[in-house]
Amino acid sequence: MNDQISPAFKGRVEDIRFVSGHGQFTADIVPKNALHAVFFRSPVAAGMVTGLDCSAARAAGGVVAVLTAADAAADGVANMIWTGGPVREDGGVTVDSPRPLLSGAEIRHLGEPLAMIIATSRQAAADAAELIDLQIEAADSVALSVENMLDGPLVWPGTTDNIASLHRQGNRDDIDAILAKSAHVSHFEFDISKITACTMEMRTSIGFIDENGKSCVTTSAQSPYQLHGELAQLFGISTDEVRVISPDVGGSFGMKGALYREDALVVWAARRLQKPVFWAADRGESFLSDEHARAVSGTASLGLDKDGNFTALWVDARIDAGAYLSRRTKGLLNNMGGVAGQYKTPAIATQMSFFFTNTMQTSPYRGFGRPEATYVIERLIDQAARETGRDALALRQQNLVSADAMPYQTALTFLYDCGDFPRIVAAAAKNADYAGFAERRKDSESRGLLRGIGIANPIEVAGGPLKQVRKDIARITVRPDGQIVITPGLMSVGQGHETALARMASSRLGVDMDDIIYEQGDTDLLPSGRGSGGSAATVIGGAAVHVALNEFVAAGKSIAAGVLGCEIDHVAFDAGLFSNPSNMTQKPMSWTDIAAHSNATGGLSVLGEFLPPDVTYPNGCHICEVEIDPATGKVSFADYVVVEDVGTVLNADLVEGQMHGGIAQGIGQALGEIFKFDETGQLISGSFMDYQMPIAADFPNFRVSTIAVPTKINPLGAKGVGEAGTVGALAATMNAVVDAMASAGVRAFEMPATPHRVWQALQGAKQ
Repeated sequence: MNDQISPAFKGRVEDIRFVSGHGQFTADIVPKNALHAVFFRSPVAAGMVTGLDCSAARAAGGVVAVLTAADAAADGVANMIWTGGPVREDGGVTVDSPRPLLSGAEIRHLGEPLAMIIATSRQAAADAAELIDLQIEAADSVALSVENMLDGPLVWPGTTDNIASLHRQGNRDDIDAILAKSAHVSHFEFDISKITACTMEMRTSIGFIDENGKSCVTTSAQSPYQLHGELAQLFGISTDEVRVISPDVGGSFGMKGALYREDALVVWAARRLQKPVFWAADRGESFLSDEHARAVSGTASLGLDKDGNFTALWVDARIDAGAYLSRRTKGLLNNMGGVAGQYKTPAIATQMSFFFTNTMQTSPYRGFGRPEATYVIERLIDQAARETGRDALALRQQNLVSADAMPYQTALTFLYDCGDFPRIVAAAAKNADYAGFAERRKDSESRGLLRGIGIANPIEVAGGPLKQVRKDIARITVRPDGQIVITPGLMSVGQGHETALARMASSRLGVDMDDIIYEQGDTDLLPSGRGSGGSAATVIGGAAVHVALNEFVAAGKSIAAGVLGCEIDHVAFDAGLFSNPSNMTQKPMSWTDIAAHSNATGGLSVLGEFLPPDVTYPNGCHICEVEIDPATGKVSFADYVVVEDVGTVLNADLVEGQMHGGIAQGIGQALGEIFKFDETGQLISGSFMDYQMPIAADFPNFRVSTIAVPTKINPLGAKGVGEAGTVGALAATMNAVVDAMASAGVRAFEMPATPHRVWQALQGAKQ
């Protein structure tokens, strides 16, 4: 709360609200008359429902309704809206994979919702769920990985294989010919684990009908306007009849970026019952029902000539799409260009195959394809350096795109508008004392420890999707009392946008930050909005606020000119006051005066928009150092250095905070996070007892600095920072781990680098 912030406070303005318990999350604003929903979910990963008797549940105390697939079909809302569009560039058969709101017959993954129990309390609904009599024929076998997908059990009967979609870029034959003539070819098998976001606030939704008769949902989401359109389409009504509200959101990271079944179901139930319906996942349910992420494996080959120059790159990526393919899953295609990295590789070809499995659908998670692409090329370079006896840093520096080559068209779709990769890599190497690593390794060895160093030069596409950039809008309002209201189309889900935009407005409008009100996340406030995702919030949404602020000042000058009796070009604006320099006897006009003379109810309001001409490319260099205790396999961090180019830095503290959080999530995946299933598809890492989330003690003291090469793609010069930390952390961490293990004879190792797996690999190298 702004009135609680002292003048000396330099942190985020929203933090006081959160740490003092004044945040307004979805679960904090449940109507007193709300009914409570619980979902009865499939206990098997694949099978056929032969009976679902809900009579006892319907008769249970406090139960208002038990809804099934038959009820959804009767109301014309059987399936989620399909927005994917499968492609088979190999000529294979495609399947649309419609996703039911409630499954009525075929079960395709563990935890699919079969019935929705609605009662006067959560406990009553949960008790009633226990009374449902389910008859199910479990499948004899289930598809759990892409390794046996061509000849394994079919997720969608009637198809010939489990390939959901297959896409190719570049000419494989040309690449093979170049590799055949290369002095050295490194082949790399990668396996990037399946994980999920594990947000602090789990998914929560309230369906209700508002005073205007609109079908509404209040939900923890990062892109309310996207949900807005999807709900309207699902129910066959206009967007004017739908409202989506996202209050404070306790983390998202891409996972909360689209409409979930549960969101749609609480709205449907509210429309049916004409009462608010509330649902909140617990952690166990989150592991089952939140969209999963990563799960990318495959092979890659990098060619080098006799001098160490890259000649060609081939990547064959196999993506575990889960049981249903969607537009969100296929979004990985937009980010595959990242395998080109910061390097001038002259020829690149890729194949991306999406496979159906009997698991939860996969979709975006911090970086969504960007960390995976960087992981492939950066792990490959380290392997090539080791195989050819070259220094890993020198090999990279030799192949970097130079600053004077910008703009640079890569061999795989991306066109870098600007950057100075060599300068950033050199700065990171200096900050990390790369030259002194050999001595530090000797010191570690003297203490019985293995020491390794890992480098990653990440680059990512931001503000996309690629070739499909979309505008964002923002509204600036001055109320009659002089308070300034910022209403952006972006959505802050923990990044600090409330602070960044308030400071931007304070500086441009000459008002105190205490006089600025920030409002977001209600589709009734603006006609559209991008929300948050793809590191686009600042580069597009922030730019829209910038445009709106300039137009707002121009509108203020127009009003002031009429009152002061001068031409608009003669109006001066400084420190929040409009004046006529040619007549200093006139009292300058404040924003309160502007609002009073605006002749508009509620004060002056201006809507601005920004459509970028292209995407941006944040980039950097991560250098990670680890020590491994061979007796236990435990990985400890000795150092972690980052130099990042995120363009113009609008707020250094927020940039560093985003980098810290992103690196932590990358390290978490590299060292421990993974979904594991048994042979029947049961999730055996479905709680924090088994799913290894990192803690603060696991992390090093990140040393983050920036070198800005501003972009001209937007008026702020910003490139985006939301995902940058994670994009580099996976590869840098694993390169460091593998480098340490290589000194003990380990030649190949993939994540997660848990103590047990590391110890096993070290023991195996001794045999």
